[in-house]
Order: sequence, then structure tokens, then C-alpha cells
Amino acid sequence: MRLANKVALITGSAGGIGYATAEKFVQEGARVAVCDVKSEAVEAAVTALNGLRADAAVGYVADVTQRPQIDAAVAALLAHYGRLDVLVNNAGITLDARLVKMTEAQFDQVIAINLKGVFNCTQAVVETMLAQGSGVILNASSVVGIYGNFGQTNYVASKAGVIGMTQTWARELGPKGIRSNAVCPGFIATPILDAMPEKVLAGLCERVPMKRMGTPAEVANLYAFLASDEASYINGAIIEITGGLVV
Repeated sequence: MRLANKVALITGSAGGIGYATAEKFVQEGARVAVCDVKSEAVEAAVTALNGLRADAAVGYVADVTQRPQIDAAVAALLAHYGRLDVLVNNAGITLDARLVKMTEAQFDQVIAINLKGVFNCTQAVVETMLAQGSGVILNASSVVGIYGNFGQTNYVASKAGVIGMTQTWARELGPKGIRSNAVCPGFIATPILDAMPEKVLAGLCERVPMKRMGTPAEVANLYAFLASDEASYINGAIIEITGGLVV
């Protein structure tokens, strides 16, 4: 198992790509801390993960925009497991609107969760990783963070910012044994797309050379590889997982 004896904290992991990643990590031997804002969803995720392997997961209810909550979750994790090897900054939202219609509140909320939240969580764990002399930071960006996208000024800004932070941390922390990489998914079949009309979804798939959306499990497979020692020389990488899509 590629992640045996590793401890991972995954934000936004009570559902979607985050849960799929937690599940894959457990299957690969890791112990996982589920971190999300909804207590019932966190409890359900932890129960399911512990059903895969006994004592494989713990859960913490925390909002990535609230640094004291994140600090408390990290402290509890360290008290329980004694170490932290992998951080997956997965938590994120969309609040789409064209520039002329986007409100300041929409812009600020997306930036607070998708960008500042990544900063908060990484800063909360980095001293532990520095003391260990090892660690892996995996950040959820997006293909639109590279190419831009209509109606997503706030989301694109947040995901482009994540790319910039990832590359900066690769330079700052790489010499200390800590790898930082970003994953940039394209169209992935998650609950965030449930409200989208079927005709629109079909149109999205037509834009992908593979003619389908990706699955959360496929993104999770990439995270598991990057978290493992097999990726020991991958640092500062911005990796697209899009089925060949260019927005």
C-alpha cells in the first residue's frame, strides 16, 4: 500500500472529490482526518471510512476561513496521531456570475474559502512538517485557473492564486523536504453539477476529447500518487486532469 503509515488531513472531504480522496487514501493504507463544515456529513464520512478499515479515520468540523477552528483541528489531529504527512487543500465553492453582475460579497466569499482557506490550512500545518523534515501539500486548483472561464471571475482568481501559492511554497519548502503541488481538474461529475440541465452537461462533455466527464475517483487516484513516495521528485507541478480539455 503506497500510503501505509502516513497521516493525511483533507479539507472539504465529507463529499465529492474530497471524500473520494479520503477513501482512496484509506485504501492505500493512510490514516485520514476528514475536515468539513457540516457535522452530520463529517460523521457519516468517518463512519464509512472506518468501515473500510478499522480506526482509519477521524473527523473534525472546521471552516477553512476561520483560522482558530483550523488550528484546533490540527492540534486535535496531532494529539491523536502524533504526526501529519499530507495536507490536501480540497475545500472550495463556486458563486458564478458575469463581471457586470457579480457582487462584492460573491467575490469575497469565494476568495475567502478557495484562496485564503488554502493559506490558512497550510500555514497551520507547516511548522509540524518543518519539524518532521518532510511533508506533502496538495492544492486543489482548476483548469480554469490556468485558462480562465466566462462568468467565473472570482473562482478563476482564487484558483490562479492557488497555483501561484503552490509554486511559491515549492521554492520555499522544497529545500526543507516538503513537496507542494497543485491539481487542476476539468469537468468532474460531482454534486456541484447536479443542478445543471442535462443538455448543458452533454455540451460540456462534447468539449472534452474523451467525450465524458471525469470521476472523483480519477482525481483521487492522482492525489494518492502525488502523496506517495513514488512522486518524491515532483514539486511545484501544476497537473491538469481534464480528459484533454482546454477551456
